[in-house]
Amino acid sequence: MKVVKQLFLSGALLALSCGSAFAEETLKPFILGYKTNGDIQAVADEAKSKVEAAGFEVAGSYSPYDGAIVMAITNDALKKDAASSDFGGYAAGQRVTVTKVDDEVQVSYTNPMYYANAYRLEDTSGAAAALASLESALGNSQTFGTGDKQLSAGDLRKYHYMFGMEYFDDPSELAEYDSYEDAIAAVEEGLAQGRGGATKVYRIDIPGKKETVFGVALNDSGCSGDEYIMSRVDKDEIRSTGHLPYEILVSDGDVYALYARFRIAISWPHLPMIQSDTGATFFNIMCAPNAIEEALIKASGGEV
Repeated sequence: MKVVKQLFLSGALLALSCGSAFAEETLKPFILGYKTNGDIQAVADEAKSKVEAAGFEVAGSYSPYDGAIVMAITNDALKKDAASSDFGGYAAGQRVTVTKVDDEVQVSYTNPMYYANAYRLEDTSGAAAALASLESALGNSQTFGTGDKQLSAGDLRKYHYMFGMEYFDDPSELAEYDSYEDAIAAVEEGLAQGRGGATKVYRIDIPGKKETVFGVALNDSGCSGDEYIMSRVDKDEIRSTGHLPYEILVSDGDVYALYARFRIAISWPHLPMIQSDTGATFFNIMCAPNAIEEALIKASGGEV
């Protein structure tokens, strides 16, 4: 009896330790560094200086609409992570955002660990280091972006919004070329000419691979436009401006983008389809996924 009791206690302790080992931290896509007041450009300049001092390169920046400034940042460790898996380039450019809401200015940034898992990176060490550096440079007042929805790293790696909607590995296939060089040239030309209402915000080349990610401003006033989409879904008190910009990924001779029903939902996984207290719903942007895909096909030189 004594032996049985000891075995039972040992088994219970083992179960508890295994439960702890497999318990996963919940992750959110965005982190509010701090709130302040004043001129938005001055705040953005200060934030830029802080992230550069922390070892990040600002790959590009833009203002998608009044009251918002987005800076895309990267470093060698993030690029190394991006090179660790297929289509990892999407995670190479993290975002630091400055958003004016009434008289308040919010300085936020994307959570590198959230997107490292959402984009299925094999190596996340650079993301972990980047997160620590960003917290040190800009602070961490709160994480946000999933509402009451709890998402672990494992959840993110198999995420889709609902049955029948796309996963990470169901991208939009925008165009196909004979070589990586031809694909890069076509995308550069399309963005320079503003085809589909798309223009270049940044370009990051992934080391050791024929892979490049472009950050793309979508300037159309209709369904594909940055302002159109954000005005309809980004209505929480703390803004999710770091959803922008959209990406185009060149891998070898092929040109891709994450399909909008995945790419938008991963930034607002808690957003309801039809009704919410704030009026922000996916129903409000039903026209966006196909419009975004069409705009990016045009920018990439593909055929709609």
